Amino acid sequence: MVLFVMADILALVFRTFMSKTGLKEDLKVAPPSPTSVGTLLLGDHSVSRSVLLLAAVTAAETGMKVMFFTATPIQSLPASLQKRIPSVSPESLKKIKFCYPCRVEELLQQLASLHESISMSPTPPSLIIIDRLEGYLCSPVGGLTTGFYPGELSCAAHLSALLCDTAAFLTQLLKQRSSSSAPCRFIASFQSEVDTGQAGGEAAATDPILDVLDRYFQVRCTLDKDRSYEAPAAGLQEVWHIFLSGTGNTQPSCTTDHKDRLSENQEWQLLIFPDGLMEFKLV
Repeated sequence: MVLFVMADILALVFRTFMSKTGLKEDLKVAPPSPTSVGTLLLGDHSVSRSVLLLAAVTAAETGMKVMFFTATPIQSLPASLQKRIPSVSPESLKKIKFCYPCRVEELLQQLASLHESISMSPTPPSLIIIDRLEGYLCSPVGGLTTGFYPGELSCAAHLSALLCDTAAFLTQLLKQRSSSSAPCRFIASFQSEVDTGQAGGEAAATDPILDVLDRYFQVRCTLDKDRSYEAPAAGLQEVWHIFLSGTGNTQPSCTTDHKDRLSENQEWQLLIFPDGLMEFKLV
């Protein structure tokens, strides 16, 4: 049995949409560490958005309320999710609330307002998702992005700190109401301008924004496209390597069996078929 901690929402997604041919272990999502609640999804924004949507619906199916922040409206759902939606109850889908702040100031305001608007809510959110974090740190001019704001480092720190503070506040509410969904987690996607296509998800060069984000996000989930001939040879459209790393991705194990210990650099594969279906495979 392979245990997963912190990145438990993503691990649940990977298990739910796991390739049947790659199912070699009995997988179990273990309770997350109370101090590990933030996951940074690093890579191509189109693929990461699909993963975030899968996470939102999967979390909602378990009874979690989800807040999904994105600057651009959702035009279409991933094929894997379209196939799954008919079997998802309408009540589960109602647990996902989409918010569309266009600028970082709006995002900060909406996150901060959660303290007030949700304190009286019977069901506080257990998962906060931010799509394309880099877009909120870029300066748009005439519909184009001209680079990061001059104060992008402090802005990234401010936004990340607010996320941590909001998650901590909501965690307390969830615990007070004896919710099994505590703690409140948050996931944000980020596409770095620095090449991250290195083994283990390590960047080839230092990205100052990532250095800041890593202080607040305990887990980094890196998407790295496979550029070999593996995908076409297997009749696939794309293959992506997924590396999970970070301080929140490990947990002491009481067993000496290596199969029961989560490695610090857990690796998966994302298989994308020509029809758009997505499957995950444990490497």
